Amino acid sequence: MGAGSNVICNMSNTLNGSLEGKVWFITGASVGLGRELAELLLARGASVVATARRTELLAELAKAYPETALVLGLDVTRSEQVDAAVAAATQRFGKIDVLVNNAGYGMVGAVEESDETEYRPMFETNVFGLIRMTQAVLPQMRTRKSGTIVNLSSIGGLVATPGFGMYNGTKFALEGISEALAHEVKPLGIEVMIVEPGPFRTDFLARGDMAAAKRIADYDATAGKLREYAEQQNGRQPGDPKKAVAAIVKAVETGNPPLHLLLGAGGIPRLQGKIDALLKDVADWRDTTVGADFPAGQ
Repeated sequence: MGAGSNVICNMSNTLNGSLEGKVWFITGASVGLGRELAELLLARGASVVATARRTELLAELAKAYPETALVLGLDVTRSEQVDAAVAAATQRFGKIDVLVNNAGYGMVGAVEESDETEYRPMFETNVFGLIRMTQAVLPQMRTRKSGTIVNLSSIGGLVATPGFGMYNGTKFALEGISEALAHEVKPLGIEVMIVEPGPFRTDFLARGDMAAAKRIADYDATAGKLREYAEQQNGRQPGDPKKAVAAIVKAVETGNPPLHLLLGAGGIPRLQGKIDALLKDVADWRDTTVGADFPAGQ
């Protein structure tokens, strides 16, 4: 075995609490939190359907866990691939207990700087791909009256940042879809959890094509700052990916996961700041808000 396989084996020796019998389906499992999650689950005895566009990056997992790891090629923007992957997973393991919609990526640039050829594919993956996967897995979960859907959002799905507008748009959409879905499927025995990580030390900022090609000097003091952040902070983020995926598994295994799981201390003040600002707007403009209705009784 190579060095990576040794790491996997060491994880298996040190982690407690078997997940044997559980079947997790993970999109975007080749790198980042998806990869960390797949390794953790396999080490704890779960069966894992690890999917990615580049399956060669998952060959090591398949070799290390031939009985419990199923590696499948999957582009979530392709409906036929989604259906085929769900069918293959169900044929191999008989069911899918947990769907983790992790596939996604970001881009940096002011809204005006962002070209449709840059942001539309991101929406196809981050939003429409998640919808396709969810719709493909839900029928079997409804039949069994059990299952969990974990949707990877971001603190950027709760609080917008200059320079992340298009990415924020995909994650805000994910939040709305997930909240509605949670209410729809809760009576059917299905749980939904939205995971909102802050900056974690993954490959998220490592994409060479992350920044919008167009740059407008007027936005240097706002969106431009995020371009600098993306260039300088890759590999220096405070979040520990191993702790993040352990938290996700712990929450799912409770059987009653939170609707929102914020990960990383830095997200708390950012979210609190937004809540405070929102409540202030509501209070300051309350008379205008109330005055927009017809008079009572009309």
